[in-house]
Amino acid sequence: MELKDRLKYARKKAELTQSELADRAGIKQASVSEIERGLSRTSAYLVKIATVCGVDPLWLAEGVGSPEAGERTQAQEEAQMSSADQVRSMLARIGKGLPEEARSKILAAVNDASSGQVTVMPAESQALKVRPDEILIPQYDIRAAMGHGQVPADYNEAIRNLVVREDVLREKGVTYTSLSALAVITGWGQSMEGTINDKDPVIVDRGVNEFIGDGVYVMSWHGLLYIKRIQVMDADHFRLISDNKHYENQQARVEDVTIHAKVLLIWNAKKV
Repeated sequence: MELKDRLKYARKKAELTQSELADRAGIKQASVSEIERGLSRTSAYLVKIATVCGVDPLWLAEGVGSPEAGERTQAQEEAQMSSADQVRSMLARIGKGLPEEARSKILAAVNDASSGQVTVMPAESQALKVRPDEILIPQYDIRAAMGHGQVPADYNEAIRNLVVREDVLREKGVTYTSLSALAVITGWGQSMEGTINDKDPVIVDRGVNEFIGDGVYVMSWHGLLYIKRIQVMDADHFRLISDNKHYENQQARVEDVTIHAKVLLIWNAKKV
């Protein structure tokens, strides 16, 4: 039984519609719909859905065991945890010998990493040296953001990580939800040409996961990833705008659009 089938089973077992399940789980109906169509498998959502439906989270996520929640070994419990939860569990068991400052830093890093719906790719960024007046903006892991969706075929990370003086962002009037939410991606294609050209580095705020006003967003629609300018068309629809006039604007149902981040700044690299 595939994930989408397990979710349908769990939802019907709880006698809930997609809308009712989304409301009780505190997530968007579009997210439930994407999972039931096999387009996503965000682990944080699956845990919430399993709790609401009264089924075993490990069964829902991986098909292990039975739908009925029961006694599990510590290894089974940890297998269903997120990486962040496993670190917290480890610290609770064996981290008592660490200095309090070290424990606090580890927990703060874990909380920052688990606060958004997407991840960054920190391995290479750890070697970069950042001065006190600078901030490190790591690469946005677009593939993680998309889950089982489709990344553009011509997508290629032109810049892996970016070190920027914080006052440069302030001078440009850039505001963001938090420093830890900043990430850098590489623009692709021609649909936003004139604003975002192919291979332009783009700074985004991954702390924005819903529409907060007209602007340019990183979003997925029917399992495909886009960078589009979004406007409200009516209560049920967004207008997806391509700044390149050779591309037609599109209409999308609000519930079909998943917003992953808001575009803050394009770091244009122009040939001279």
